[in-house]
Amino acid sequence: MRRLLFILLILTAAPPAIACRGQVPERDLGVRTPAVVDSTFVRLVHALSEPGGYFDTDNLISNEASYLHVLGPIRERGVRGGVYVGVGPDQNFSYIAELQPDLAFIIDIRRDNLLQHLWFKALFELAETRVQYLALMFGKPTPAGRSWSERTIEELVDYLDTTPTRSDVVEANQRAVRDRVMRFGLSLSGDDLDAIARIHGTFVSAGPDLRFTSHNRPPRAYYPTYRQLVLERDLEGRQSGYLASEDRFRVVKALQDRNRIIPVVGDLSGDHALRAIGRYLTEVGTRISAMYVSNVEFYLMRNGTFSQFAGNVGQLPYDENSLIIRSYFGGWYRRQHPQAVPGYFSSQLLQTFESFLRGQTNGGYVSYFDLVTRNSLDLR
Repeated sequence: MRRLLFILLILTAAPPAIACRGQVPERDLGVRTPAVVDSTFVRLVHALSEPGGYFDTDNLISNEASYLHVLGPIRERGVRGGVYVGVGPDQNFSYIAELQPDLAFIIDIRRDNLLQHLWFKALFELAETRVQYLALMFGKPTPAGRSWSERTIEELVDYLDTTPTRSDVVEANQRAVRDRVMRFGLSLSGDDLDAIARIHGTFVSAGPDLRFTSHNRPPRAYYPTYRQLVLERDLEGRQSGYLASEDRFRVVKALQDRNRIIPVVGDLSGDHALRAIGRYLTEVGTRISAMYVSNVEFYLMRNGTFSQFAGNVGQLPYDENSLIIRSYFGGWYRRQHPQAVPGYFSSQLLQTFESFLRGQTNGGYVSYFDLVTRNSLDLR
């Protein structure tokens, strides 16, 4: 009954009054009038967002090959439903497919991340199956036949690798995506639409060999390709990504179709976006199931804004099962994590909200390594 009440509130309630300081100006992200617009989706994107900031990566795909390693422990703890908050591109969808939340917020300091998530949303709405989603993404013709729904992710990737990209398909796909994005009801500039087309074009040109890219830094050998990421397994040996099965894909698609994945521009240590999400969730009476922060805390500590971030986390409604998912990068310039998995440069970690906030209250974290090792849950 509580879950049903929450869903009804999301669909019918106006968002809470939120101070305008820090939100995206209406000329950049406003409300349009077509009847197809979901006004709650538009209002939430608008009200929760801040002006975009800078980060020195394109972040089109993850550089965390270990991203699935937390899914087994999440299953064992029975964390499910509620609200998911995450950063970055589509690794979030694999966590969402596992958690099956009622609502999700993807918050990132880069406005381009919001635009990329509008692109993802368009792909999900246009596609009925995984193979159609991937064909739209990479400019391949969609194969005929219902049997593709039963194919393995290896077979889908093999189709991408062996099927030529066709310019007429790419053009048709980009037109369909542009039309769908414009129907969402957000007032996007020409530059915004160009950025979405550029993101799409990068996926098409690189194909499954696409890698994470940093600006003004050489590429790292450990950066996985898109192909490697979708073929990854969790620590139990399961293929648990959102594209591993039609069932997992449909979990995310259903949320996208119902406008339940809300992209937000915001700084996790800022004074608006994360706090505003907390106020909204408190008003509608729900709680966070999991929050994925990647390695953002490393940069917040380096910039001296970690305490503000911790204060923002404390404003989110949570319970004893609420989890923080984070990433740690070891290697030649940083200490290896005790839970590092051989063959992986990154380590995925879990900590409860309660222990994180207790540690911050009781003296705080003396270093980033202290943060990522103190009270981390044992993944094995």
